[in-house]
Amino acid sequence: MTRKLFTLATVVSASALLAACGGAQSASRDQIRAVGSSTVYPFAKAVADSLAKSNTSIKSPIIESTGTGAGMKLFCAGVGVSYPDIEDASRRMKKSEYDECAKNGVDKITEIQVGLDGVAFAEAKNGMGLKLTPEDIYKALAANPYGKPNTAKTWKDVNPAFPAEPILVYGPPSTSGTRDALKELILGKGCDSNAEMKALKDSDKDKHDKICGEVRSDGAYVDSGENDNLIVQKLEANSKAIGIFGFSYLEENADKLVGLTINGITPTYASISDFSYPGARPLYIYVKVAHLDAIKGLREFVAEWAKSWGKGGLLAKQGMVVSPEDVQAKSAKIASDFTLLDPASLK
Repeated sequence: MTRKLFTLATVVSASALLAACGGAQSASRDQIRAVGSSTVYPFAKAVADSLAKSNTSIKSPIIESTGTGAGMKLFCAGVGVSYPDIEDASRRMKKSEYDECAKNGVDKITEIQVGLDGVAFAEAKNGMGLKLTPEDIYKALAANPYGKPNTAKTWKDVNPAFPAEPILVYGPPSTSGTRDALKELILGKGCDSNAEMKALKDSDKDKHDKICGEVRSDGAYVDSGENDNLIVQKLEANSKAIGIFGFSYLEENADKLVGLTINGITPTYASISDFSYPGARPLYIYVKVAHLDAIKGLREFVAEWAKSWGKGGLLAKQGMVVSPEDVQAKSAKIASDFTLLDPASLK
């Protein structure tokens, strides 16, 4: 079969698959649809706008800020025009999510690291200036620190060196990848500073994860949805409050907010780039391979990401921390070849 005929057959096959899965809507979507992380959202929107300007035959992709976890559920629900083509994620896909994808026929997925970000703790310029550690944050925010109900009301209850101001932290919801990263990168480390908790990780992982990762719900931690700009507004209005969101939002609001140190390290472009900042994390997009030849512009949209993530590129100008050059090269090859994600590498 010639390459031209093979390509035609692939398109027809993919289109038929989408038609079968999408039903009456099969011919109704002529735009790429991406869902997921609020942290990745502004970057995905910038890439979408860039593609629409450079290729007028492709409609600007629809980008939805649903949170990484909620986006994964939508992405993994099936193949067809009713389901998203891309998942934007501020943490890596979980093995349980991949299994759910595969169960619903989404068994061919490409994972691409597009850059770096950090889980930033911030406050108003006239804030308290707390110098935090993962242990301080865990004691302040955990529902049951070290297995006992959290009775800390003020920051002084957490650390005698801190002021006697009420604990009030605005942060991401449970559906957010930033919340997952908070648990893994900060709360988990604070919890495991206790030898008994560290030992529990080996003897009873589920119990360990609950004690170490469950966030309090008594008002000290306020779930602020997927609107990180709302957290910025709340911090401006209350100098005694602390907010948690992606580093790009801190950088974007540097005239209003300051980043708090963790282990003496301030969240900056440099400290995230070299992973010296404890909250540094990679950012990803996940592409549904079954949609590549059936959704117009999907290949070009992924290629636009690769054009945009270099040093001095579009995404760096938007505030994204650029990945190391070797990671960029690896990601560019994956984006070009649409290499399939190996589920064995997931946790």
